[in-house]
Amino acid sequence: MRIDFWGVRGSIASPGAETANVGGNTSCVEVRCGDTRIVLDAGTGLRRLGDALMAEMAETKRPLDLHLLLSHCHWDHIQGLPFFVPAYVPTTKLAIWGAQNGIMSLGDTLQHQMMGPVFPVRLDELSAKLDLHEIRQGRPFELGDVTVRTAKLNHPGGVHAYRIEHGGRSVVYATDTEHYAVMDPQLLALARGADVLIYDSQYTEEEYAKKVGWGHSTYVRGCELAHAAGVGKYVLFHHDPSRTDAKVAELEVRAQELFASSVAAREGMTIDLTGCSKPDLVAA
Repeated sequence: MRIDFWGVRGSIASPGAETANVGGNTSCVEVRCGDTRIVLDAGTGLRRLGDALMAEMAETKRPLDLHLLLSHCHWDHIQGLPFFVPAYVPTTKLAIWGAQNGIMSLGDTLQHQMMGPVFPVRLDELSAKLDLHEIRQGRPFELGDVTVRTAKLNHPGGVHAYRIEHGGRSVVYATDTEHYAVMDPQLLALARGADVLIYDSQYTEEEYAKKVGWGHSTYVRGCELAHAAGVGKYVLFHHDPSRTDAKVAELEVRAQELFASSVAAREGMTIDLTGCSKPDLVAA
């Protein structure tokens, strides 16, 4: 199992000199489990992942078979999809997984962002073979030899966390969630014993006090969850768009004082779980 970070920001893309090191693209994480390729969220980071996959396909001559798991359908988690070049390739198989949002179906939601006057190509005009799947609360599903478990978390409009299990390794992706007064028992159960916990760490405790109900959490609560669940590594994720590289590094140090195996997500960072006794940070 290998985890690659292509977009680590929250709310809106934030390119610029002060965010260049951490990266300004929104949520997109790739998880490779043997031959099974999984992508968590389709934020603006999905565009660069698509370019890398196109180069890989040109070299290997193998068509792409990909599973895209959406935590929810707010803009910063789906805006990369219209710019994902492999979706325009007829040999690509793209399975998209997400939850009912109470307003429209998953397909209608994705179609809604890809229609006039805001975008010139409709979802049903993409050349790839698309398969849409709506997940059900508490029902695990299989992607080849990978098991995916889910939990519904706290965010306006709804959100789901994912636990990906393969070959005795596991990663939990829990972004856009709010902790409230007590630790979420569903998330604690989902994260228990995971090798890697990727957790919404958008705010400091001081910032959160002014933004209760916005659907995001803090690095302090992330450290508490990591301790309680006994995870191997905690990754601070979904950085505030106004957080500079220096400030992200500062929060990373603060988190390490509370949970030693903490690291702030950065574009280009890789965590390799293959054959390791503990999560191995390969590069950033």
